[in-house]
Amino acid sequence: MNPAEEILIKDALKALKLPTMLAELSECARQCNASGDSYEAFLLSLCERELQNRQANQLTRRLKEAGFPQMKVLEDTQTEKWPCLKPMQIRAYAEGGYIRNRENLIFIGKHGTGKTHAAVAFGVEACRRGFKTLFTTAAELVNTLTEARDEKRLKNYLAKLKRIPLLIIDELGYIPFSEEGAQLLFQVVSSRYEQGSTIITSNLTFAEWTQVFHDANLTAALLDRLTHHSYIHQFDWESIRFTDSLSRRQKQKET
Repeated sequence: MNPAEEILIKDALKALKLPTMLAELSECARQCNASGDSYEAFLLSLCERELQNRQANQLTRRLKEAGFPQMKVLEDTQTEKWPCLKPMQIRAYAEGGYIRNRENLIFIGKHGTGKTHAAVAFGVEACRRGFKTLFTTAAELVNTLTEARDEKRLKNYLAKLKRIPLLIIDELGYIPFSEEGAQLLFQVVSSRYEQGSTIITSNLTFAEWTQVFHDANLTAALLDRLTHHSYIHQFDWESIRFTDSLSRRQKQKET
């Protein structure tokens, strides 16, 4: 490639907004010349680098927009500590089929059993597969809904939530809502029914949800929509953090 051609190609790549191809042009050309690759192979290599960089940037953006409290990934997780989830189920959820089918995941169990960890890990997998995801606690969501209502933008915010393929609502039941807050959360669940997937974690059994939503009829209507297309898993073992702490103490005593 002569200098004049290189200048024109770089100018064209800049105009076409192909920054990775622009940055990698010279090095890719050198490598292809050294290995005797064809023009087609050279172009393919450049295109693959551009595509890989774009995909990486898109994933970074999705993970940031999701708002995860901390990063939890399946490859670093001891999933055997979730006995209610079989390896085949974990693999299926990671692949995102439930999101394509607009189905829900509900994790119910005591504090410290790994519900939030599982929700975040599956949320990260959703981002990796191109699904826009939003993580929020139930209390944060109700506060945001209340603010949106007070500022007369509730309709727009509900429409925004409806368009998100995966909404994760964590810690449902830890803080009771006002009657208005419960009604607002019901609107979210109702508007997303068969329109998007939701992961919910809760420390309460379904029979106890009336404590949070106050009204038995409202609770029944919410559960009817939420559980219609859902996979429900009981995290009914002792706190993982507590048992790990006991194990460490025992090992320290033995040494």
